[in-house]
Amino acid sequence: MSVARPAALLAELIACETAVWQALVSGDAEADRAALAADFLGVYPDGFAGRDAHAAQLSGGPTVTGFRLSDARLLPLGADHAILAYRADFRRTGRTDDEAMYVSSVWQRAPSGWVNVFSQDTPADGRSLP
Repeated sequence: MSVARPAALLAELIACETAVWQALVSGDAEADRAALAADFLGVYPDGFAGRDAHAAQLSGGPTVTGFRLSDARLLPLGADHAILAYRADFRRTGRTDDEAMYVSSVWQRAPSGWVNVFSQDTPADGRSLP
């Protein structure tokens, strides 16, 4: 694998991940669903969620007013899968304080483009591992 390929893949997957976040800002449940695989699994501080539950959070409109993704890392898992890990700083709708979390997402190349098959959010609260 050449040096340019991982950099190009990182940029491509950051764009895919940004589209998911932008759907949260715009309240676009269809765009959110389109970015997630049918068997998507999300692991969050409050439990598990599939694609339908992830998109359903937008039934009342936008859930995020702004976001910034940083410190992105890429781990290719073969030709058609990769893990994208990054820090997300964001503000929820109706809140005045920013939040931060570390996100790990597994993306799969599909005929229609990349789809998110797995995502885990870890609050960036500064706690150390035991």
